[in-house]
Amino acid sequence: MLATTGERVLLAGCGDVGLRAARRLRAQGHTVFALRRRPPADAREGIAWLAGDLAEPASLAGLPEGIRRLVYLPAPDARDHATYRAVFLHGLRGLLMRLDTTALRRVLLVSSSAVYGEHGEDWVDEDTPPDPPGFNGAVLLEAERWLAAQPWPSTVLRLAGLYGPGRLQLLDRLRLGTAAVPRERRHWANRIHVDDAAAAIAHLLLLPDAQGLYLGVDDTPLPLDVLYDHLARLAGAPVPPAGPAPAGVGSKRLSNARLRASGFTPRWPDALAGYAAVLAGGSWTPRRRARGTSRARDR
Repeated sequence: MLATTGERVLLAGCGDVGLRAARRLRAQGHTVFALRRRPPADAREGIAWLAGDLAEPASLAGLPEGIRRLVYLPAPDARDHATYRAVFLHGLRGLLMRLDTTALRRVLLVSSSAVYGEHGEDWVDEDTPPDPPGFNGAVLLEAERWLAAQPWPSTVLRLAGLYGPGRLQLLDRLRLGTAAVPRERRHWANRIHVDDAAAAIAHLLLLPDAQGLYLGVDDTPLPLDVLYDHLARLAGAPVPPAGPAPAGVGSKRLSNARLRASGFTPRWPDALAGYAAVLAGGSWTPRRRARGTSRARDR
């Protein structure tokens, strides 16, 4: 059973997924504040926008009082170790130092399945020891562990690969012939639709007995070649050639059993149907290849 309506919620780093979660929370009757470096000029859909840079603690002065639920889901503007530490670790600490935490009832950190390493054909769940293969997963894991040691009730949601409207760059790569896929050895992929990710955030944030860790993923891990071949057919693209597995992303099958047991049901339980629905909705326009660019060079 969910908490009663009327909570004061802050989403820190409110990009695409955060905005989708904010809309859900507003629809449930909650007061929603959303922090972004460059917020929109209008208070759209009843969301109270705040300007601030999580990597610059001095910009976080004057945060609202009485926040009971905090979602931390920043989007770094660069993919390097220093930026990740500044945003996910120092930013989280700095925000909580400047927030009135006397009323705080839950902090939800949106993390990533990047904290796991290579597991081949094995299933991975919340009890699987993390072994991040890259700096991004290592920083996220450090932030998770720091938060778990703090006095506020907290939950971590480790999201799998996101797809949905506005997140279809893979289709462009397939159409342009710049995507390859491992075929000699099966490599498992894990996905979650952006709307299901947002719904999971809103669900766990308000769940009174939420546990400390959940995997945010759909019901159906897929061999990467099955997923890519399916998407190529949907996009009218050639079947992608054989190639190496994605760097820094180990093969594994993620389980959402704990998330489902909490009462959450994904709208899109498998990515094959989910991608088809996104394309049927007309949210993807094929990009043209730049003149003079060859496929071999793109790879």
